[in-house]
This record gives sequence, structure tokens and C-alpha cells, in this order.
Amino acid sequence: MEQQILFLINRQWTNPALDLFMAAITDFALWTIPLGLAVLGCLIFGGFRGRAAVISILLVVAIGDGIVAGSLKHLIGRPRPHEILADVRCVRLEHTHPKIRSLFKEPKIALSRPKSGTRTGSSFPSAHTMDNFCAATVLAAFYRRRGWLYFIPASLVAYSRIYTGSHWPSDVAVSMFLGIGIALICLVFFEKIWGILAPKLFPGVADKHPHLIQGVTS
Repeated sequence: MEQQILFLINRQWTNPALDLFMAAITDFALWTIPLGLAVLGCLIFGGFRGRAAVISILLVVAIGDGIVAGSLKHLIGRPRPHEILADVRCVRLEHTHPKIRSLFKEPKIALSRPKSGTRTGSSFPSAHTMDNFCAATVLAAFYRRRGWLYFIPASLVAYSRIYTGSHWPSDVAVSMFLGIGIALICLVFFEKIWGILAPKLFPGVADKHPHLIQGVTS
């Protein structure tokens, strides 16, 4: 069943424009500079809420990606689809410098030809999906209705991981919930820590912002 869903997304629901779009949205290197500028802008011009949201996202993603995803990948060791199935479409952007030039070239598409001894065992969970759903959850907590909008690009990234042949559908589905769960747990912890430490370390700021997340009540 899962293989059928994979091939439906990866091999049938495809076209050249979608190949380029999915390859672009899933390529983190393409988004490094825009994301860096967004983070910098929030830290400088975002006020307390912007800075708190950015720092929270960075901490949550570090925990989710660096600790949870890394540990689960090592523990479970699930091969990626293209490592064990033939004819999985592996869709990637061309290697260019600067990276943005790859958007004006046709993406690289190759059909998988699995070989023994080449399995990385890094399919579960999808760190791309977890990271983006962590960020979406934090943004929704800090910015409410505007923040919820980030679940749209987060969902596109999740879908792209199946489309490009990088992950199984179940990897992505479970990773969505993992990302949301990790973010919620971390936000509760961050709020508690802020309530305890902020009045001692930053009394002036704590007076103006008794809660890290607006709308939270004691």
C-alpha cells in the first residue's frame, strides 16, 4: 500500500513544472540566504515577539533535528525508497553557483538502481518535515492566525520529500506529528523557564512581557 502511494506521487502525479518546483522547495541550500535574512530581520526589527519566536524556532529545530531525528535515524535505520526500490524518480536541482541559477535549468531526474551496500538507513524520520512543522507550530503559537499560514509551505516541503523520492509517505506523515509534538513540549518548557528566570535576569523586560508567548495566562 505504501509503495503504491509512493509511486503515485513520485511517478504518476508529475510534470516538468512540478519537478522544478518540488526540487526547489526541498533544496535547503536554495533557501539558506532568504532564511538567514528573515531571521536577521526578525531579530533587528521584530520586537520582543519576533526575537522570542526566532530564538524559540532555532532552539526547537536544534532539539528536533539534532537530537530527536538524529537518534531515531540511528535507532531505526530505515532505508530511503531509492535505496531499495528500482525506478524511483530521484529529482534534484542542478548544482550551480550561485544556487539560484538552478531555478533556470531543468532539474536532474534519475531512476534509482539500488546496489547492495549503499543503504544509509536515514529515511525515518524526515528531518526536513520535522524542522518545518516545528517552525510552523512555533509561529502559530506566537503569531496566531498569521503564524498558521506557515503550515502551507511546511506541508509543501513534506510532500516534496515523497515527490523527489527521498522519503516514504509514512516517514513524512509521522514526522509532521513529531514536529508539532516536539514544538509544543518545548514551548511549554520555554514558557516555564521564562517565568522563572526572566524576572531575575531581565526584570525590566519581564515587567513588560511577563509571558514569553502572548495570550498565555498564569
